[in-house]
Amino acid sequence: MSLRRRIEKSKWLSGAIGGLLSRYLALCNRTTDWQIEGLDDMKDALSEGPILLMMWHSRMAMGAPHWPSDHAPVTSLHHRSPLGRVSGVMQRYEGLTPFEMSATRSNLVASRAVMKRFHQGISIVMTGDGPVGPAHKLQDAPLDWASRMGAPVFAYAFSTTRGHRFNSWDRLLLPYPNGRGAQVFARFDAPIPRKLTGPDRAALRGALEGFMNTTTARADAILGLSPRP
Repeated sequence: MSLRRRIEKSKWLSGAIGGLLSRYLALCNRTTDWQIEGLDDMKDALSEGPILLMMWHSRMAMGAPHWPSDHAPVTSLHHRSPLGRVSGVMQRYEGLTPFEMSATRSNLVASRAVMKRFHQGISIVMTGDGPVGPAHKLQDAPLDWASRMGAPVFAYAFSTTRGHRFNSWDRLLLPYPNGRGAQVFARFDAPIPRKLTGPDRAALRGALEGFMNTTTARADAILGLSPRP
């Protein structure tokens, strides 16, 4: 049986892998010399209420460690794929509250639960192009959440001088310890319609995709690196 199938069938295995990865990423976080941009702006927004934070799947590895969990609570959305389940365990280790969503079945019950938490003042974190891509193409769900919440939307990206890019659909970036790194949090200031018509949805998708790409490129540029997907 493949590792993927074993993770799908075993909560214990996904928990063990998630715990190991969480400790490894904590080590990377401690030993990396981080330059941080925009975090204070996001904290100011959080002091007024919950937000929606989005990132590309390729830059999700450090999303949980970089959330200011001592400043505001957050619910993180992940999918039922093997990587999604491992990611959910990692998020729990970092003090986040993960919610499992399905790419194929109705998420009505989960969506109601997440919106209930949002109305209680809890922010939402999600990837824009997960769980299976295409890479850097914003899916419908993030657009719907942004429209329904009516809350500030922020983009996040990290970059590092020492890391590994997986040969996966998203080219996932995994950091190594003892490097230099950059964290970027940026607020999307364009208006977001509360009801998305066809043209509104297309325009918002294009604007948010461009903004998230710019945020990712900024994280690379801080370190003097060429933009990487």
